[in-house]
Amino acid sequence: MRVFRILSLLLVVLAPSAFADSLYQVEMILVRQNAEPVINSRAAPENWDAGAPRLGERMSPPRLGNIVDKLRADANYTVLAHKAWEQNLGEQPVKVAITDGQEQFGQFPIEGVLSLQLGRFTDIDADFWINQFDGNGSVINSEHLSQKDVRTKNNQLNYLDGGHLALLIKITSLTAKPPSAPPPDLQD
Repeated sequence: MRVFRILSLLLVVLAPSAFADSLYQVEMILVRQNAEPVINSRAAPENWDAGAPRLGERMSPPRLGNIVDKLRADANYTVLAHKAWEQNLGEQPVKVAITDGQEQFGQFPIEGVLSLQLGRFTDIDADFWINQFDGNGSVINSEHLSQKDVRTKNNQLNYLDGGHLALLIKITSLTAKPPSAPPPDLQD
């Protein structure tokens, strides 16, 4: 029996961290804060995605449509992108490249990379560029949102303020059990 306990303990300790990965819905809203002055930056580098896999077809139905509607109704904000997808998150950082609009010479009107790492909280690195193109498809203006080492709470809407650009993000577990109801004798 003792050998069984030792083997069980070794299995738990040596099991790959991939078993700890869980499925989450990630939903983000990229906004421009119109009351803040626009700060132009350098254009995104050619390797803006740093080899991160593109979001592509992994989209899921968004749940924050009411927030987007409120933002669009307020003249102080311009909603630039609203994306929702499902992905596994765990102790190792996971990067995903996000784009919106027509690609021109490897650049998009909106392009960025999110790096997510799950722990007690979720750690986020966000780099987004909003690009304007000339008639030849060359980037003539860029705005940049960069947030590094941001610690966010899961299952709630988090606000990452980048000055004139901001990111609203919600990370929700799709595998966690919902809280159980209190016993009947405590409900009275």
